[in-house]
Amino acid sequence: MKAKNVISFLLVVAIIVACAYVAAFDVKIGNFRVPSTFDKELGIRQGLDLVGGSIIVFEPDVKDLSKVSSKDMDSAEAIIRARLDAKNFAEATISRQGKTGIRVEIPEIDDPQEAVKMIGATAKLEFLDADGKAIMDGSKENIKGATALYGPVTESGGNVHYVQLSFTKKGQKTFAEATKAAVAAGEGKNIIAIALDGAVQMAPTVQEVINSNSCVITGDYDSESAEAVATLINSGQLPFALKDAELRSVGPTLGSTALATSLKAALIGILLVMLFMIIIYRLPGLVASVSLVAYVSLVTLIMAGFFVPSWRIVTLTLPGIAGVILSIGMAVDANVVIFERIKDELRSGKSVGASVNGGFKRALVAIIDSNITTIIASVVLYLFGTGTVKGFAITLFIGIVVSMLTAVTLTKFLLKQIVGFGIKNPALYGLSKRRDAE
Repeated sequence: MKAKNVISFLLVVAIIVACAYVAAFDVKIGNFRVPSTFDKELGIRQGLDLVGGSIIVFEPDVKDLSKVSSKDMDSAEAIIRARLDAKNFAEATISRQGKTGIRVEIPEIDDPQEAVKMIGATAKLEFLDADGKAIMDGSKENIKGATALYGPVTESGGNVHYVQLSFTKKGQKTFAEATKAAVAAGEGKNIIAIALDGAVQMAPTVQEVINSNSCVITGDYDSESAEAVATLINSGQLPFALKDAELRSVGPTLGSTALATSLKAALIGILLVMLFMIIIYRLPGLVASVSLVAYVSLVTLIMAGFFVPSWRIVTLTLPGIAGVILSIGMAVDANVVIFERIKDELRSGKSVGASVNGGFKRALVAIIDSNITTIIASVVLYLFGTGTVKGFAITLFIGIVVSMLTAVTLTKFLLKQIVGFGIKNPALYGLSKRRDAE
């Protein structure tokens, strides 16, 4: 039985060490490579204050700025925010500069022109007849939404990237009437062109009336460009065209060594916490230290999208780091509550095995309550917050969920294996002889 406990303990520790190594270092085996979580391209995305990025100030491209209302500016700001969130730039910040300026700061984009193309386009979708007259626009009254897809557009055609538009009832009716008029116009005039921001994407001929709830836009698209077009259409049309009044790329505001210094400080802090836990709680403290290594490794791997690439939505900045540190504190705090409960059970005269089970059982309700309230707070912050607030909420949520897994499940498993080794001395579980005698 002891051999089984030893094997189980060593196997879990080996997995934790492997996760920690993968998180901290590049792993290369022949042509196979797993990038570390600190890889600049494939690791955790970093914010403007850590890695620099682009700053753009947008202004309405109109002749008379006095006619631009505050409501229009609010609408433009909301649409830009939606486009940034759709691109997972949760740490991008938007602020009003003067009455008619919108300042956008985006990390990891060194070329401001690239950012302008992504968020400053008006995304005006129009259906045009053969004479270039607008038949229908892409407003929410006509278009439900747009989706980037890959597959055959025609029965005989191959797979291509395209954008599918879904019509509302009004849009479907308007489009059906337009195709009817195109058919009646005769050969050479039976055309309905689809234009985006004034550029014709396609101009198919109409042979019969089309009364469908959807249509497709094809063109020279790849996966990214098709997704970009769909995102622009879904995020809405800006109330006016935007011009870039200011474009510049900036370096990290905290200095190029800020991240390395922060990581060094975090490492020292974690080591001191581990040392404290081992001194105060002995074997349980050692187990908590192993679980803490597992926690840090899992959080960094999740934020880097190691398990699911689409989860790489965290852009790490100082508020994000604060979320991680807060969840580390809660993970350690959970272990302290559990170990104190175990000591209480030992003082009551129970065996080590019964004390471990009783300690976890008595502490579980308090731990779950405190973590659930924090999770609720993080969800509310994410739903109603913007920019860096969302970044903090995401890292806090990930950290709390992982801490519940490591501080309760993993710690309990490892501690029970140690009990299975046959180590029964209460002093090794944090109970002092003097307190025990009392």
